[in-house]
Amino acid sequence: MLIGGLLFLAGALLNFTAVNIEMLIIGRILLGVAVGFTSLSAPLYLAEIAPARWRGAFTSTFHFFLNVGLFMADLVDYGANTIPRWGWRLSLGIGIVPAGFIVVGAALIPDTPNSLVLRGKVDEARASLRRIRGLDTDINAELQDIIQAAEEDKMHESGALRRLGRREYRPHLVMAVAMTVFFELTGVIVVSIFTPLLFYTIGFTSQKAILGSIITDVVSLASIVVAGLVVDRFGRRSLFFLGGVVLILSLVAMAWIFGAQLGTNGEVAMPRGYAMAVVALVCVYTAGFGVSWGPLSWVITSEIFPLEVRSSALGLSGAVSGLLTFAQSQSFMEMLCRFKYITFGYYAWWVVVMTVFVAVFLPETKGVPIESMGAVWAQHRYWRRFVKPAPATRANGP
Repeated sequence: MLIGGLLFLAGALLNFTAVNIEMLIIGRILLGVAVGFTSLSAPLYLAEIAPARWRGAFTSTFHFFLNVGLFMADLVDYGANTIPRWGWRLSLGIGIVPAGFIVVGAALIPDTPNSLVLRGKVDEARASLRRIRGLDTDINAELQDIIQAAEEDKMHESGALRRLGRREYRPHLVMAVAMTVFFELTGVIVVSIFTPLLFYTIGFTSQKAILGSIITDVVSLASIVVAGLVVDRFGRRSLFFLGGVVLILSLVAMAWIFGAQLGTNGEVAMPRGYAMAVVALVCVYTAGFGVSWGPLSWVITSEIFPLEVRSSALGLSGAVSGLLTFAQSQSFMEMLCRFKYITFGYYAWWVVVMTVFVAVFLPETKGVPIESMGAVWAQHRYWRRFVKPAPATRANGP
């Protein structure tokens, strides 16, 4: 996280002071690398320090604060849009502030006990766990579980990426790729990147389109808070099912409105009532995404993998996510122009597929200690044919 924060700081500074296109490109590259570092390390850190019964809420805070950043960025863009000549510098350079917080925060927080034990620093791991859990908590059982998981990891062959190719880790490989691919295919790119353009298409001015994007950001934050409050009570799968239904209905409704009111040529202006209905549907979609695939994709990918493949699986997920985000950001406009309203139906179909996938293949991890994730796979009705039974461990934390 510290390296990611420093890269964020360097990239934002370059963009803020840019005097040519080369500086802007280099700054954007640094920011992209920083996203890779932090999007891998932050949810993993949260998952490893969280008590089992609160891990879903802890890890979902990553997506919450990610959306806080998007909300603040939209506010900055809304104001910078009114400033001639140097407003773009404000929009790009304001990232210096959160980058500074990341650097300072990463320097102050303790390393995770899991990471310290893997590096042979058991005494430091004990001190870190004591600091995280509190002085009045018995940490011995949890520390022993962490040490046991680390010892099992050392018994495996070196090369975590190679392990993912072995039969017993095939479920983890499938899940690492599938959850990331499905996250991108929910149509999130519509609301995370192209919301202002979508609102502009239905007749809003550019300023009102940005304001509409701010409204969806507020809805997103509220829904993520709800997800964080209930995920450890009702479980991950239940929220995936709920979110899947909401996403399918809202995407199909948007496809119908765009098809009926704009057709395939887009030459007819959308009536105001239907335009407001689109805004409402985008908010409904955002709420459905915010209680399901938004936070839970981070929760699942950061918690469900056993220690011996956790880092490689998360690294693979991050790489796939980056490639898909790039591909979709480059192709979405072409897709929308060519297929028009069918684009929304395309994403709705993928949500159907991923909801079925969750129902059949995703194990429930509510309340399971992160050191016991191997047992989750071994007990699953399908994946148990690949995974060897794992030894039982004690629950970690209160």
